[in-house]
Amino acid sequence: MAIFARKIKKTQGQSPGSLVFVGSRKVETADMRVIDYAPSSVTDQALADIEDGVPFKDSDSVSWVNVNGLHNEALIGDIGKVFGIHPLVLEDILNTGQRPKLDEFDDYNFVVLKMIRFDKDEDRILTEQLSIVFAEKFLLTFQEQPGDVFEPVRERIRRDRSRLRSAGTDYLAYALMDTIVDHYISTIELIGERIEDLEEDIFAGENQAVMEKIHRYKRDILLIGRSVRPAKEAISKLARLDNGLFCDATLLFVKDLQDHVNHACDAVETYRDLLTDQLNLYNSVLANKMNDVMKILTIFAAVFIPLTFIAGIYGTNFEYLPELKFRYSYYVFWAVLLVTAGCLLYYFKRKRWF
Repeated sequence: MAIFARKIKKTQGQSPGSLVFVGSRKVETADMRVIDYAPSSVTDQALADIEDGVPFKDSDSVSWVNVNGLHNEALIGDIGKVFGIHPLVLEDILNTGQRPKLDEFDDYNFVVLKMIRFDKDEDRILTEQLSIVFAEKFLLTFQEQPGDVFEPVRERIRRDRSRLRSAGTDYLAYALMDTIVDHYISTIELIGERIEDLEEDIFAGENQAVMEKIHRYKRDILLIGRSVRPAKEAISKLARLDNGLFCDATLLFVKDLQDHVNHACDAVETYRDLLTDQLNLYNSVLANKMNDVMKILTIFAAVFIPLTFIAGIYGTNFEYLPELKFRYSYYVFWAVLLVTAGCLLYYFKRKRWF
């Protein structure tokens, strides 16, 4: 499947709001888990059925329901009915190729972001779509598969007297997005260190592996950029929300989050330009090496042209050739060749041609 786009053949001809999963199925069975917390209590449990999550919808505490696996269209539809989510939002949740964005509704907000992780075992960038729906009392997250970057957030919820325990869903939404952006920055820094180390390999000599690394990192930076730039737009829009779901205290943190995502965008642009410069540098190094080779070959050719001319004359089959009968002609011939070659090399050296 293409990295930068998802096939949409299944959705062609469907009416808007149709629940059709677009993407690769990454888990066998979808599962749900809820973390319900208040300043003095925390409940963390699996949900066997969406009906088990109904009590958490309007509870006085903050409820975070996480869904792993998007292929179960019926489950996503039931969640939409229980929590009152618009069909167009559910359609976007099921489309794993959705561009990061923010949609504002009267009683909830909908955010789509891309989680980015670097897999050291496979040495490549992994992306996963995350959809967030948050209202006044509940927050829903939809992931493609188990495993995410939110374990530090869960640890903060479990910790007594943490800011998360005493804040609402707006701060929880901020904390999740802040964690995602932090992983943007850490991943960019990791790739950036490898990009910067390429310069030594470029000057070390011609190596096809260097070219392959440059193109692979260009692909990685492009993939990260396609996630970070739209996320910047969504977070900037989030900082301007006026539907009352974000309190003024949390908006201050969101504005700080803007700075972080702007930093990530700047880093992406910097490393993209650096890779372009390194590719030009690599081609320049190859061109210089080719010029050196051509220079040496040209010098050899320039030296041997007169020698070949002299040898050609005295290698002819004429019977009466000057000096042909002279006793020391062979040695004189070699002396002429060596002196001619030496004079040419001396002349080239004086001109600093090599």
